[in-house]
Amino acid sequence: MDNEMIILEFNEKMDKVMETLEKRFATVRAGRANPSSLDGIMVLYYGNMTPLKQLATISVPEARQLLIKPFDKGCLKEIEKAILTSNLGYNPGNDGETIRIVIPELTEDRRKELVKQVKVLAEEEKVSIRNLRHEVLEEIKKCELPEDQEKGMEKEVQDIVNDYNKKIEEKLKDKEQELLTV
Repeated sequence: MDNEMIILEFNEKMDKVMETLEKRFATVRAGRANPSSLDGIMVLYYGNMTPLKQLATISVPEARQLLIKPFDKGCLKEIEKAILTSNLGYNPGNDGETIRIVIPELTEDRRKELVKQVKVLAEEEKVSIRNLRHEVLEEIKKCELPEDQEKGMEKEVQDIVNDYNKKIEEKLKDKEQELLTV
C-alpha cells in the first residue's frame, strides 16, 4: 500500500471515530425530548433482542415529551420494561395504545453525572484514536521506507491524531455546556 493511501485510510477511520462520538453524545439527553436518546434501547420481541426504533415510531409531541407508538401493540409491556431497565431515568406511561415519556427536569446532580458520562465517552474515543495510530504506525514500519520518509509519515499521523483529539475536546466542551445550561 502506498503512503498516500495509508494516510487517506487513516483519515477515514478517524472520521468514523468522530461520527461514533457524535452518535454516542446524542444519546445523552439534556432535559429536552430527543428520540435518539432511545437509540440504545433493545426490546425482547418474540425471543429476540430488537432495537426499539424497529418496533415503533418515536415522536416528540411537546418539548419535554416522547411518544412511542408500536407497530404491534402486543409488545407495549416489553417496550415499557426495556425503557425502565435502560438506566435513562425515564418513567414511561402506558395507555394501552402508546407509551408517553415525560422528560423530567434535570437536577444539578444529574447534570454533573451526565457530564461525567460524556467525559467517559470522549475518553473512550480517544483510546480508539490511539489504537488506530498504533495500527497505522505498524503499517508504516512494514513498508520499509527510508528513515526520513518514515519519520515524516509518523509526524503526519501524529498531527492528524492531535487534530482529532482537539476536535473531541471541542465537542466535549460543547456537550458539557449544553448539559450544564439550565
